[in-house]
Amino acid sequence: MDILLRAARYLRIRVSKAPSLEPTDVGRMSFRVQLSDLDELRHMNNGVYLSTMDLARVDLISRTGIWARMQEHGVYPVVAAQTISYRRSLELGQRYDIETRIVGYDARAAYLEQRFVVDGEIVARGYVAGRFLRRRGGVVSMEELGEITGVDVTAHPVPDWMREWAAAVALPSRKASAPSEW
Repeated sequence: MDILLRAARYLRIRVSKAPSLEPTDVGRMSFRVQLSDLDELRHMNNGVYLSTMDLARVDLISRTGIWARMQEHGVYPVVAAQTISYRRSLELGQRYDIETRIVGYDARAAYLEQRFVVDGEIVARGYVAGRFLRRRGGVVSMEELGEITGVDVTAHPVPDWMREWAAAVALPSRKASAPSEW
């Protein structure tokens, strides 16, 4: 099944029926590797991992009520940085869960960990730094995000290694020059 169809199905049906979560909870979604998820080597394509991570993040913030509060204020999340490590391939027909949790916050971003799990074993793990923007333009500060969502972003500081990772992979702001020089 195409990832966009999967997204529509999961987000329309699942979020309305799934139990609510607290922002500190681990969200879990179950999937099965589809034929359209495969690459030429017959395992799940690396881009599909990232797309299903998107679905799992939306599921988590929807079930916590954060998504609705952000929508009321014209705020939406964007991925600022992400990385993923693979331990084992996922193959056609294989069932897996994605576990998603918010790790913490710093002055600029929210940080999440996402795990692909089969039979209780991690097969891949990703980390995401997310920023928040206004639909009318501009960046939402984490302080303002906390006010909008009701989440105390100061209560969960991001681990130092995640902050260092985000700084190491960051690109200059949109307003700064970023020449492609090898």
